[in-house]
Order: sequence, then structure tokens, then C-alpha cells
Amino acid sequence: METVLTLFFIGVGLSMDAFAVSICKGLSMRKVNQKQCFVIALFFGGFQALMPFIGWLLGSQFESYITSIDHWIAFILLGFIGGKMIVEAVKERDEAVQIEQMDPPLDIKELFLLAVATSIDALAVGVTFAFLDTPIVEAITIIGLTTFVIAIIGVYAGNFFGNKYKSKAELAGGLILILIGVKILLEHLGIL
Repeated sequence: METVLTLFFIGVGLSMDAFAVSICKGLSMRKVNQKQCFVIALFFGGFQALMPFIGWLLGSQFESYITSIDHWIAFILLGFIGGKMIVEAVKERDEAVQIEQMDPPLDIKELFLLAVATSIDALAVGVTFAFLDTPIVEAITIIGLTTFVIAIIGVYAGNFFGNKYKSKAELAGGLILILIGVKILLEHLGIL
């Protein structure tokens, strides 16, 4: 039971970036689209489960390589996507009327990049699982399911606030993504 609780808390910790990004996704929805919410949660939960498994497979052989660049990859991906959101928020949109009637479709490529960027730190956690002889199937199941649920909560929370503050929602979402990227970079560089 202690192992399950420990893995749950690891899952919660790893899912915080995915939670923040899920809030950003919910900000852009006029009304929560349950299918889109499920896809978002599936991407984040799936990658949070997949990355520790890959890290566990790689074991100690590549630990120094992974931990030396993971923060840069996350920083670049989140900065790029956040910058794109900010640019879209400040430029004029001709399709504003159409968006009011219908939520924009999910950009699967963008969602893939976000899922990778927010789960790269889980790769290094997977490497430590190999050292500690952690039961990997149990670990990735708990981490994946925890992130899945937290991402759904994030979409609903973002939608709630996005509907109240529509005009600034996308701009705030872009800034949040950039700040998450900067936070990841600064933590790994030992500045925070």
C-alpha cells in the first residue's frame, strides 16, 4: 500500500505541468467538448505512462544524456507553442464569429508536442525506477491514470475561467505555457 501511495504522489507531481496545459486547452473551449477533453486527457495520461516506461527500459546507460537535455527540449517546445498562442491572441481573427458558434478542432500535432514536453521529466523518473526495482507496470498505470484524471479536471477548470474571461484567455494560456517552460529550464539549471 505504501508503494501505491508513493506512486500516486509521484503521479500527481509529474502531472502538474499537464494540468496547467490542460487548463490552457479548456480556456479555448466555449463549452467543454467531452470527446476533446477525453483526447487531451488520453494524450497527457498516455505520455506520462509511456515516458517512465521508456526511461525504465533505458536504465542507467543513458541517464546523463537524458537529464542533460530534457529541460531544453521542454523549454523550446513550450516556448514555441506558448508564443504561437500569444500571437494568435493578439492578431485580428476573421473567423471570430465561427469560433463563437463552434469550438475549434484539436490540433493533434500541437497536442502531441505538448504531451511530450510535459512528460519529458517522467523519462528521468523512469530511469530511477530501474535503479530502485520499482514494479514498472504498477508505476506507469498509477502515473498514467492520475495524470488522465488531473488533465480532465484541468480542462474543466480552464473552461470555467475561460468562459468568464474570454478576451484574455488565450493570451494567458500562452503566457502560462512559456512560464512552465522557463520554470522547467530554471529548475534543471539549479537556479530555482
